[in-house]
Amino acid sequence: MNSVYDKLQNCLHCVRKMTDFVPEVAIVLGSGLGDYADTIDIKYEIDYSAIDGFPVSTVPGHAGKFIFGYIDNIPVVCMKGRVHYYEGYDVSEVVLPTRLMMLMGAKILFLTNAAGGVNTSFHAGDLMLIKDHISVFAPNPLIGPNIDELGVRFPDMSSVYDRELQAVIRRTAAENNIFLQEGNYAQLTGPSFESPAEIRLLRTLGCDAVGMSTVVEAIAANHCGMRVCGISCISNLAAGMGERPLCHEEVQEAADMAAPRFKRLVTESVKGFGL
Repeated sequence: MNSVYDKLQNCLHCVRKMTDFVPEVAIVLGSGLGDYADTIDIKYEIDYSAIDGFPVSTVPGHAGKFIFGYIDNIPVVCMKGRVHYYEGYDVSEVVLPTRLMMLMGAKILFLTNAAGGVNTSFHAGDLMLIKDHISVFAPNPLIGPNIDELGVRFPDMSSVYDRELQAVIRRTAAENNIFLQEGNYAQLTGPSFESPAEIRLLRTLGCDAVGMSTVVEAIAANHCGMRVCGISCISNLAAGMGERPLCHEEVQEAADMAAPRFKRLVTESVKGFGL
């Protein structure tokens, strides 16, 4: 048996001892965006620490719990805080929550994050629809023995971010007068912010936003057959594009500024997915 899959099944068993809730949509809340969980009709909460073998977030602004409940009449599971590769976890543990939410029943993964703006037309507080990603800077979560129970050895990556879900998010933004940027997201390992030279490299490669999460989760979700979509909250202009040194507090400030638009966009998009 595959040890990663065994651990995943053990986590599922722990969750099922606490709740039999079956979500249709899984939502991952990025840095500073955890307050969105308060908008959900909450039915149950599980602290990550209550799940045997589950990785626990150590980052400020990440509460570290699953929220089970409803958006309108749609059952959802919400990650209030994610775990990151830079916290010292193996990448298989970083994507364990994604795989676990799929096994709980979720068919759609809605990823969110706080990101640095690489595109020179972006501003702090902008929301960006993730159209594609660049993953070469973070370890691929599928390295190692393939988990055949989840997906194929060599999954296609032509359309990781579901085009129909993207269309729903675009339409929702237009209907609610929410300005929405679009672009490519790159995940670097962190925890240090990128250097100005690295930002110039990313811009040359076609990146519009950069952060320390999301891509490995999208790869794992695509591997196991989930439909994926994502939104970045542009928390700051990346290194070399502004006068201020970068800091984590700036991420929270931008998230607070974007919160009303972010909440409305996520909620109305989920309601528009047609589940």
